[in-house]
Amino acid sequence: MTIFTEQEAKALLKKVLAYSKADECECGLEGSVEGNIRYARNTVSTAGEVSDVTLAVQSSFGKRTGTATINEFDDASLEKVVRRSEELARLAPENPEYMPLMGPASYDSVNAWVDSTAAVTPADRAAMAEASIAPSREAKTVAAGFLRDSKGFFAMANNKGMFAYHRATNTDFTITVRTEDGRGSGWASRDYNDTRKMNTGAATAIALKKAKASVDAREMEPGRYTVILEPAASATLIQNMARAMDQRSADEGRSFLSAKPKPGETPAEDAPTNRIGEKLFDERVTLWSDPLHPDVPTPAFSSDGVPVSKTVWIDKGVVKTLPNSRYWAQKTGVPHVPTAYSGGGLFGGGVQVIMAGGDASLEDMIAGTRRGVLVTRTWYIRSLDPQTLLYTGLTRDGTFYIEDGEIKYPIKNFRFNESPIVMLNNIEELGVPQRINGSLIPPMKIRDFTFSSLSDAV
Repeated sequence: MTIFTEQEAKALLKKVLAYSKADECECGLEGSVEGNIRYARNTVSTAGEVSDVTLAVQSSFGKRTGTATINEFDDASLEKVVRRSEELARLAPENPEYMPLMGPASYDSVNAWVDSTAAVTPADRAAMAEASIAPSREAKTVAAGFLRDSKGFFAMANNKGMFAYHRATNTDFTITVRTEDGRGSGWASRDYNDTRKMNTGAATAIALKKAKASVDAREMEPGRYTVILEPAASATLIQNMARAMDQRSADEGRSFLSAKPKPGETPAEDAPTNRIGEKLFDERVTLWSDPLHPDVPTPAFSSDGVPVSKTVWIDKGVVKTLPNSRYWAQKTGVPHVPTAYSGGGLFGGGVQVIMAGGDASLEDMIAGTRRGVLVTRTWYIRSLDPQTLLYTGLTRDGTFYIEDGEIKYPIKNFRFNESPIVMLNNIEELGVPQRINGSLIPPMKIRDFTFSSLSDAV
């Protein structure tokens, strides 16, 4: 049994806690079933399904903590993993930032499970793959794609009476289409909780069109250009910024949100150490997270059992809230604000970001551009300076020159050096937000985006 119901998970975790002799004990149970199909050169290469359930037990004596995991659930194995965690706890050094476990709490009911996704079969995956491969083969192009669906749950409980449970389904698809001579490349990606929304053929049509349109790319001088960034081109930059929005790193002077005194000025003892309340972005920039959002639902509790609710991080360009740990909240005398995760198990995954957008379509934004560059996506993004959030990366799979409201011709890919802080101060227009990597990000038109050099890669 891989997917436990809430009642089954609660019963097992209650049994585990009964074995505990520690001052505090917390355990988490996580299970998933994941199916996938991969293809390249218009031919399926691999297909499979993976399922597993894992139990993690964390025991604490005072401020000493140990953790052990197991995937066997007979009584002897359950007691063994508890004892192992206790042995490790006694050997561990004290953690000066240890926080007592949470007591009972109530959580919002999140609807992240869709039966149609949970019921996907290998035949369904094969049909969705064929809906992508067939048009590529007919167009004499070469497709490579990966389709995955999953259903899973995780539950946690402790000896203070806390119990939390969440289950979810997900499906995601990426497709790269190249011309037979390898000179043109197009790409598209889709992810949903509901597989009924997944149209692999439509996504492939977009990638196919871009592949054919990107042949014979021309060189363009690096520099600062007006760019139209599709959601996949800006999502990683926005999510990286969201991950960097942490109160502790700001308070300790390690962040772009650290309060910095003016030259020659000595800050007062009670001066703020972070930039909450300051306007740092264009007033059209509003970012929030919400576990109950129907398009991007997430767990309604954090990895330590704290309830997670809708939180506005940036409101009309003003920094409103910073996430923090329970320890740092207590130390600084402010409310604890947990991070909203988009999944990834008991201890979180990607950061969920919902960004306000506008009404414009991608076509509208192109039509309103006199000179600019359309970027399909960015990749291989690396940090250059955490204090300014300066990143470098490359465009890929379809970069085009726009003139007088029309796409004129494909251009070679660029390396960029850009900060999402600068980017979100140079907004000209925002489009309708779209789901990408568990977040909602709009296409955006940005002025003075910095391209530092050319890349010969397609």
